Amino acid sequence: MGNYLVVANQTASSAELLERLKAIASEDAESEFVLLVPATPVGHLVTWSEGEARSVAQNAAEQAKDLLERNGLTVSRIAIGDEAPVIAVQDDLRDNPSHYEGIVVSTLPLGISRWLGVDVPNQMRRRFSVPVIHVVAEAKMTSP
Repeated sequence: MGNYLVVANQTASSAELLERLKAIASEDAESEFVLLVPATPVGHLVTWSEGEARSVAQNAAEQAKDLLERNGLTVSRIAIGDEAPVIAVQDDLRDNPSHYEGIVVSTLPLGISRWLGVDVPNQMRRRFSVPVIHVVAEAKMTSP
């Protein structure tokens, strides 16, 4: 059984991420996914608090979990992590030392994605001894 850590925020409910996770599950019928949503600051507000960022991330995680489960995927856990996705993954790996078959990181396209602007997928590849699968979501969110 393969456990995969899925790292996403704005793209957590994207069609591209859903399709990639379904493809993984089709290769391993017993695969399970842990959905980790970094508590990215709420950018459209003049001011924000960590509580607001965590609330938005929790909402995104719950919506994505619902979408994934409606599509037959098993989400064993959702978690809200540090605003920096690499730190969020590091914390999750430290706090949950179970082995992951891979880390699936979902971003918006280059030019829009802050995560790609700081090269998050490659930072994860260099830092963690787990294969990293990068999914680019063209659309921000799918309709529920």
